Amino acid sequence: MRPFLHAHATHPDWRIALALAAAQIEARREHPDSYHVRDATLGWVYFSDHYADHAVALLAELGQRWPGVSWVGGVGTGVAADAAEYIDEPALVLMLSDLPRNSFKVFSGARPLGPFAAATAQVHADPATPDLDELVGEMSARTTSGYLFGGLVSSRTRALQVADAVIEGGLSGVAFTRDIALVSRVTQGCQPIGPVRQVTAAQRNLVLTLDGEPALDVLMSDLGVSDREPREALDRLRQTLVGLNEPQEQVLAHRGQFGVDTRVRHLLGIDPKERGIAVAEEVQAGMQLAFCHRNTEAARRDLVRICSEIREELESDHPSHDTATARSAPRSDPLPPAAGGIRGAIYVSCTGRGGPHFGGPSAELAIVRHALGDVPLVGFFAAGEIAHHHLYGYTGVLTVFRDEVRA
Repeated sequence: MRPFLHAHATHPDWRIALALAAAQIEARREHPDSYHVRDATLGWVYFSDHYADHAVALLAELGQRWPGVSWVGGVGTGVAADAAEYIDEPALVLMLSDLPRNSFKVFSGARPLGPFAAATAQVHADPATPDLDELVGEMSARTTSGYLFGGLVSSRTRALQVADAVIEGGLSGVAFTRDIALVSRVTQGCQPIGPVRQVTAAQRNLVLTLDGEPALDVLMSDLGVSDREPREALDRLRQTLVGLNEPQEQVLAHRGQFGVDTRVRHLLGIDPKERGIAVAEEVQAGMQLAFCHRNTEAARRDLVRICSEIREELESDHPSHDTATARSAPRSDPLPPAAGGIRGAIYVSCTGRGGPHFGGPSAELAIVRHALGDVPLVGFFAAGEIAHHHLYGYTGVLTVFRDEVRA
């Protein structure tokens, strides 16, 4: 197994940051004991929006340094690698793989997927794209597994994606055949504050009744402020989010936390006259709804859970590693060995998460890295996350590339 090559650097000048990252990659590749990737075929690049105006030049320089490599990625208000989070600072992260060229295809609006036999796909998208939910669903239907992973690029300037070119708008990414073995999990960052309700009447994004009762009255009751007027509880209302599920989906999972199908959306406002609530998604009668708050401890527990699940799944095929030690070791201990079978990992987290939400700078990535061990890891902070066939918010999507080929 050859681990992917990866690197990260920060500098006000993108050229120097890229040179520093390239030097890291070459040092890893040329080390006498190295068993990393030699002939790269597919690379990932994520860069902070400080470099957005130089994206075309940056991609051209990548092509000069590593000829023949296909590149995917995009811009973020924050990027990450290893246990480092670069939020609101000029930085870039790179990862290079040697996946067989016939096992993946880079796509975009100008470069359709065509007849490629896609089993899964990593997707990046512009958050301003109209009907994005539908486009994600259509892309999911193009794959045999229905499973997508990725996120919406985030930027205070230009929302740029990379798909062998610098593009704006729509969707792009890279599709993989069934020969590329992946393990992916979604971690939620919010926790319900009341019971699961059923939407019994709605008009577009206005929820009128829940369980047959006025939606606003139910909201005030679940918040424990039913004895107050809505304007007197504005602080509580502004902190409240909404978790939505289709009728057939599981809402709650571990320790009362949301299941992976729950999409967290903003509470946009209230309608005192109709006693309704407006949410940031069109809602239909029959859907399930639960009010929620962002919860740091729940987010930490759930992040550890998905990392442990991935590690255990991989190490069931590589029993020489001590999974129990890796899970329970204090964070001050040295990193555990890399989970067996991981060649590289991509982590997409919400811009509303990151280290500060987890207790300190880079705390979120430190949790992931401590759980998985010393594996190549890159990612970015997104304006929305993509997993399965849904758009999410306040979540993290962790995907690892395995060394074995599916049967």
